[in-house]
Amino acid sequence: MRKKNKNIILENIKLVSAGSKGVAVGKTLEGKTVLVSGAVPGDVVNARVRKSKSNYYEAEMVEIVEKSPFRVEPRCIHFGVCGGCKWQNLAYEKQLEFKQDEVYNHIKRIAGIEDFETLPILGSEEQYFYRNKMEFSFSNARWLTQYEISAEENYGNRDALGFHIPGMWSKILDLKECFLQEDPSNAMRLAIRNYAVDNGLEFFDVRNQSGFLRTVMFRQNSRGEWMVLFQLFRKEKNQEKLFDFLLEKFPEIKTLMFAINSKQNDSLYDQEVQIYSGPGFLMEEMEGLRFKIGPKSFFQTNYKQALNLYQKTLEFADLKGDEVVYDLYTGTGTIAQYVARKAKHVIGIESVQESINSAIEHAALNGLDNCTFYCGDMKEIFNDEFIAQHPKADVLITDPPRDGMHQKVVEQILKIAPEKIVYVSCNSATQARDLALMKDQYRLVKILPVDMFPQTHHVENIALLYRI
Repeated sequence: MRKKNKNIILENIKLVSAGSKGVAVGKTLEGKTVLVSGAVPGDVVNARVRKSKSNYYEAEMVEIVEKSPFRVEPRCIHFGVCGGCKWQNLAYEKQLEFKQDEVYNHIKRIAGIEDFETLPILGSEEQYFYRNKMEFSFSNARWLTQYEISAEENYGNRDALGFHIPGMWSKILDLKECFLQEDPSNAMRLAIRNYAVDNGLEFFDVRNQSGFLRTVMFRQNSRGEWMVLFQLFRKEKNQEKLFDFLLEKFPEIKTLMFAINSKQNDSLYDQEVQIYSGPGFLMEEMEGLRFKIGPKSFFQTNYKQALNLYQKTLEFADLKGDEVVYDLYTGTGTIAQYVARKAKHVIGIESVQESINSAIEHAALNGLDNCTFYCGDMKEIFNDEFIAQHPKADVLITDPPRDGMHQKVVEQILKIAPEKIVYVSCNSATQARDLALMKDQYRLVKILPVDMFPQTHHVENIALLYRI
């Protein structure tokens, strides 16, 4: 270890594994753990310490001493600046291996469960261009590279359309390319940006809360139809010219909408969306089920892998046709309706009224009269009175947000004691925490990690539990 410019530099750190949030993990000669961003397992690096804790360092790579055999050339020119695909420099086979290890280790370490089957992780057929929804932000304060700053030039127009720089809420990376959503996503984004610059349309100023163009969202379905949604800070008389330009240039756009958002944040859920062109939604189909996807609808962003996730969830549930199924955190009822064709009755619960409205609409659209949906805060609505008014659950499916289930919800699940639980999670750490609360009454039979987001550290996991 040496000091340079008053910064601590750790030298020749061998990185041996992957940690949470995509960091690579190694140890100093003294045995202190080092979490290094910007590197991959197998690298030997010099790293600058950003935070020093009692039992570990957080550091950033400054030099590769020896390249990992698992390191690959990043595909995107923005890699390392954009925070979206932190594992683009790691071979996909190794991404899957580290994701599977993370899920397995969380359950063993956090849940304290040793005896269960771990099925091989289900990789994504597409490692790029797999997202069906992307949102980009406008800014009049484009992120400048270190080279641009050191050149001390006047760059004039600083307008940008792209992603927020990680940890810097007021700076936007002006995207030239992105490999997450298929064409014409890149072409539409660049066309909007160039039109706005050429026609003097104001990009959003996040510090002063002023401007015109705020965000734009692109959404597509599996039939190649597109939805575009603008968030504008204010109305302008020439906004229709921008919309007409885009519709004429890209006939794939089936519907175009906008919302006037003058709040301090970009959240859409409390905003009124106005339709400029088209029906205001896209239709999606999944194994014969039809779903109406609006601008605020939740729908898995990796369509093909979502279908695999639902198939495996149904497989784990192993329904015979006479079961009552509870689907907690049902969202727009996608999983509920997917399993309803194999169940006697499905009861879905969700806290967002708009999602429940969509679930009810979808059930009617698909001719499913054995689905009932309720709206309310899960820990409040899923109570003794609710249980008394409904048939006993034979199988319970739960797919909570990243924070996992509230302890009251876990306690209620243990109280109603379904024979089988299928726990779908996007955060295996909080899932393991919940499994620990249930392990005295439920045996963890098996888990299946599912990679929904290639090139990132995120991983989903399906767990099957039987009542003891």
